[in-house]
Amino acid sequence: MSIDRRSFLGLAAGLAATGIGPAPPAHAATVAAPLRRTIPGTTEALPVIGMGTADTFDVGSSPDERKPLAEVMGLLLQTEGSVVDTAPSYGSAEAVTGDLLRAANARNRVFLATKISAPSGAPAQAQWERSLADLHVDKIDLLQIHNLIDWQGNLRFLRQLKEQGRIRYLGITHYREDAHEALERIVRAERVDFVQVNYSVGERNAERTLLPLCEARGVAVLVNRPFQDGRLFRVVKERPLPPWAGDIDCGSWAQLFLKFVVSHPAVTAAIPATSKARNMADNLGAALGRMPDPGQRERIAALLR
Repeated sequence: MSIDRRSFLGLAAGLAATGIGPAPPAHAATVAAPLRRTIPGTTEALPVIGMGTADTFDVGSSPDERKPLAEVMGLLLQTEGSVVDTAPSYGSAEAVTGDLLRAANARNRVFLATKISAPSGAPAQAQWERSLADLHVDKIDLLQIHNLIDWQGNLRFLRQLKEQGRIRYLGITHYREDAHEALERIVRAERVDFVQVNYSVGERNAERTLLPLCEARGVAVLVNRPFQDGRLFRVVKERPLPPWAGDIDCGSWAQLFLKFVVSHPAVTAAIPATSKARNMADNLGAALGRMPDPGQRERIAALLR
């Protein structure tokens, strides 16, 4: 089931009262459910706010280390089908993700994405098998070629896995603007289901060609680094949220930055990473309420100039 507006607001209010989460956004009662975007060429829709696990889920096995992450995961699981993105190169994050999903009996409640970052052939095959073991699954929703590593050979491997029914979608990823041209060439020449790319109000290069190309070619887009690894918060540190943020139901800078990202029509979902329940609740609020129109998007961008 998907969390509706009333349930989310009750959850957010409870978190805010205990000091964990932000206050619910303005005009809260007017919207029914989190925004979803359809994966191009399908009828499957994903919530526009998911979760990454780089750095944040790279922890040990002690209860003290994992309890905050279980709280974060629990909040995400309130919305059916949210993206959880991980990778074997994220330290223990893949195994922690698998353990938390198993403990919550929640594998079928998320859209699970991971990656291949090994050279094609035997290394990629071995890494894939380790990922399945760490995640406690026998099928992945989305398998991606991490940072275009040996992308031609690995694309063949991913296509084989898709034909075998072991993955549902395949994709390519990168996190730097200097890789956008390479991503564009692949999207023009090859059939991929997803592109994962860095995009934020402070890094808008993807808007120039890559995002319009994905939209035209029917490729879903996941957005990493929507806060530029925290840089955006440092830029606005100690600055009050502009009063007009309430016009698009934003109660925090995080929601303003995320709504800028997910309001782009080519974006399927953003996957900010966090290890704190208060931040997860805040991020989830960006899927609720009114979204910025083109003029409001530029108004958001102007705040960082």
